[in-house]
Amino acid sequence: MMKAISWLNDPVARSRNARPSLHAPWGALLALSLCGAAAAADSVTLRVNVFPTAKILPMFVGVDEGIFARHGLKVEVLHTENSAQQREGLAAGAFDIAQSAVDNAVAMVDAARKDVVIVMGISSGMNEFIVQPDIRSVPEVRGRTLIVDAPNTAYALVAKKILLNAGLREGADYKVKPIGRGSARLEAFFENREYAAAVMNPPFSILAVAKGMKSLGRTVDMLGPYQADGVFVMRAWARANAQALERYLAAYVDSLRWALDPAHRNQCIAMLKEKLKLPQQVAERTYALLVDPAFGLTPEAKLDLQGFRNVLALRAEIEGGIAPPAEKYLDLSYYRRAIGTLGN
Repeated sequence: MMKAISWLNDPVARSRNARPSLHAPWGALLALSLCGAAAAADSVTLRVNVFPTAKILPMFVGVDEGIFARHGLKVEVLHTENSAQQREGLAAGAFDIAQSAVDNAVAMVDAARKDVVIVMGISSGMNEFIVQPDIRSVPEVRGRTLIVDAPNTAYALVAKKILLNAGLREGADYKVKPIGRGSARLEAFFENREYAAAVMNPPFSILAVAKGMKSLGRTVDMLGPYQADGVFVMRAWARANAQALERYLAAYVDSLRWALDPAHRNQCIAMLKEKLKLPQQVAERTYALLVDPAFGLTPEAKLDLQGFRNVLALRAEIEGGIAPPAEKYLDLSYYRRAIGTLGN
């Protein structure tokens, strides 16, 4: 079941960030007032479906710091239990925008025959290959179980490729067990020691290692560039709501810039600690990874075209077939127009 998170549209946060200085010239105050009134009058409600991981920090910022509101948006953030639920919900119109591994969009186009389009990147995933403490190397997963969100998309394919590179084949050498999102995989690790391996990202990768699990490395180091997370929508919805979509993409990048600014480190750590219920040290480590330019959230949320081509090549290798051209799944024109509305 998709759940709206409790920090939506905090009126205190909005009023705090919208309040102009008493020392500003009256003309500037009038302009701010008129802009605020116009934004309120033109406010657009958007439903955005996400996985509740650390990578949604810009969403926390956008709501709590009033950035979405300043862009004339009322954003309802919905959590998904797994990628299958998210794909079905987007196709059914249960929400407007999906944010997760872009391989889910590819699966919707190729397997479900849905006209979906990827409009922006987010990150390379921040994924690590996490294993039980008795496993010293990837080949030692043999005879045990890989736990995944869904068995045939995104990070499951990444894990299968890592295991294949170690000479292990699904079915013959290990089993695959769909569990759901990161928090569910973390719990499953400790409930059943036969669950040997999983691809995980912060904060769950950090929590797993802190509780005794082991990381065998970052997946991008094992497999190369990979465009993991991104924003995707139904193509018809994008055409009918182009202005609202561009406004959202601009607001997201605006929020991302705020989150990556070192001046806001303490505020961001506090958000992660509160929203994700993390210990202070885990929140600090999570933020450090999020702002790592080689591993964390991609500056400007720019899509890595080579990384996306690798997504398609990996899907073709694991699932069979020939990788289609990347352009089949992309329309970055909304992103380019959104970026054009923002200052440096």
